[in-house]
Order: sequence, then structure tokens, then C-alpha cells
Amino acid sequence: MRLFLALLIALSFSPTDSTGVAKDSYATIWIGTGGNGAKGIYRTRLNMRSGRLTTPELAAPIGSPGFLAIAPDGKKLWSLCRSETQGGSVAAFNIIGDADGLGFINMRPIGDGSGAHIAVDAEQQMLFSAQYGGGSVAAFPLESNGAIGIRSTLMAHEGSGPNTQRQMSPHPHWVGMGPNNQFLYVPDLGIDKIVIYKVDFENHKIKMHGYADSIPGAGPRHLTFHPNQRFAYLVNEMDMSVIVYSVDAAAGKLTQIQQISTLPKEMWEIPVKASEVRIHPTGNFLYVGNRGHDTLSVFRLDQDSGQLTFVEREPIRGSWPRHFEIDPTGKWLIAAGRYSNTLSVYRIDQNTGNLYYNSHCVNCPGPICVVFQPM
Repeated sequence: MRLFLALLIALSFSPTDSTGVAKDSYATIWIGTGGNGAKGIYRTRLNMRSGRLTTPELAAPIGSPGFLAIAPDGKKLWSLCRSETQGGSVAAFNIIGDADGLGFINMRPIGDGSGAHIAVDAEQQMLFSAQYGGGSVAAFPLESNGAIGIRSTLMAHEGSGPNTQRQMSPHPHWVGMGPNNQFLYVPDLGIDKIVIYKVDFENHKIKMHGYADSIPGAGPRHLTFHPNQRFAYLVNEMDMSVIVYSVDAAAGKLTQIQQISTLPKEMWEIPVKASEVRIHPTGNFLYVGNRGHDTLSVFRLDQDSGQLTFVEREPIRGSWPRHFEIDPTGKWLIAAGRYSNTLSVYRIDQNTGNLYYNSHCVNCPGPICVVFQPM
């Protein structure tokens, strides 16, 4: 009788389908890849109750898609790629559905080598790409159906940094719009600056606006903005640090307020490179990937001051976490091990931000980018 009552109570609080059977909900995840036998963009689904992933499947065969961008309404997806005829390019897809996957729309050449990162503005009017090797930023108009127009702007960066091996020339590594969808921010590893552009949506152009300094020799890599739009967080690849900035969104200005290490130097036993930075949907925690050490660093975030306090480091159960992502509900984190060909799942403690390995991992060739489809 006690067992029967327990089952009855459990079912009464579980989502059910029309037959009354307990029903799980799923989130779709798109995976950009590169190398290790990868054939294009892959797709997996996360069980939001158990935290288990389905086996990743090829959704769109395309050369070296790398980083992806997805429309806020979940109907379009854009990727970097390489074409045998056009070289480094950007591509657009329709998201058809769970059964059919991605429908190719079109592709445009970048014209300055391959892209390292890609982004779309909040109103889906323009697409941007950062070229690490070319030292440039490209802008493209977007049509209403998601198709990419002919490149409208190519801005070449100038300068160098103190590291003679990595900073002899500019290396833009990330591109993204600020909180008010007016300014484009581009961390450049080669010149230790965040280059800031004003976006001209009417003419689909970008023009130079200003800079925010990093630290000499730090190697700016990726940037993220806090949900409250008052703070920004830059991860520096080479000195394994995060810089906290206050944000003047209207003026397109960033001001440094804190620097904190993601991995102390005494732990640099093998070559290490910081990779990605993400903020929990609540705005209470921040996460950073440490390649080589193969961990994720967790920080508590003070939403009044914007400053960070170290919490823990968690191994990714794989190799080379170039990217990771948090699901829109903030319950699960997916860590991509590029060299181990793995996607590992972690449960996030909502009170502390700590990560707990879900004892679940699936194989995917060369995962570089993990993107949740809006739920």
C-alpha cells in the first residue's frame, strides 16, 4: 500500500501525455564541429528531467562549421564553414523540426580566411564574423528569411602585443552585440583590446567607435554580458584570467573593475589556455573553461558590484573544453571535450553554483560549439 501511494504521488506531480503516462521534456542542442572525423553540424537532445543526452546525429553535412549562432525564436541557425570553392564562409539554415533537422538556405564567402566566431544582432538584421588569422571583422546583411547577403563591411584591425609568439599581429577571437543592440564588441587576442564598433543597420555597415583595454600579454578571447546589462566579463586566453567591466551601454564604453585568475600559475603544469565564459541565467554564477587543465572554474557573482568570488574547479571528464553551455532553465551544463570527442553533463546547484557530474557522457566528433535551441 505504501509503495502504491508513493507511485501515485510521483505520477501526480509528473508531466503526462494524453494516456496519463509520465512524460519527459527535451531540449534540442546543436553542435558545431571541426576535425576528428566530424562531418558537419550535429544534433542531440537533452532530457531535462534526467540530464541524459541522446546519441548525436549529423543534422547538416558542411565543412568545419565551428561556431554557431541561433535566432531568438529558434527558427534559424547560422554557422561558420569552409567551402572547397569559396574558402572560409558563413552559412544559413532553417530549423525545420526535431525529425527533419536543418534546411540549407545559402552560403556567402567571408573573403579574408576562415572565421573564428559568429554572431547575429538581436533583431536578426545583420550577421558578423571575426577572423583570427585574417585579423578582421566582417559584416553581412540578413534577409527576412534568414538568407545572408553579400558582405557589406570588412574591418582590418591593427597593432600587436608583447608576446612575440602569439601577438605579432591582430587576432579577433569573438564578436557579439552589446545590451542595447547598438554596439559590436570584438575581443582581439593579438592587441590586448576589445575593439568596439557602432552598427549602422540602415546601411548594414560597422564603423570604429573605440576600445576597452585588457592587460598586456593577457590575450582577450571571449566576452559575455550580465543579464542586468550593467557588467561584462572578458576571459583572457593566455594569462588565464577574467576581467570584470562596468558597462555604459548607451555610450558603448567598458570600464575595468576587477581581474581574477581562473587557474593559479602553480597549476600550470602543462600548456593551458582559457576558452569560454558563461553566466548562469539567474546572474548569480559565472563559469570559465580551462583547456589543458581540462576543468571548469566556478565563481559566485555579486549582482550589485559585478565582482567575482572563486567557488570551485570541476574536471570535465574529457579533454580540451573549448566550449560549454548552460541550458535556458539553468539546471544543466554541457561541456564539450574537443580532443576527447565528448559531451559531458553536469547538474548545477542553484544555491551555490557548484557543478555535479551526472555520470553521463556521449561521443561526438570534434565538438567546438554547443548551442541550445530556445525552448
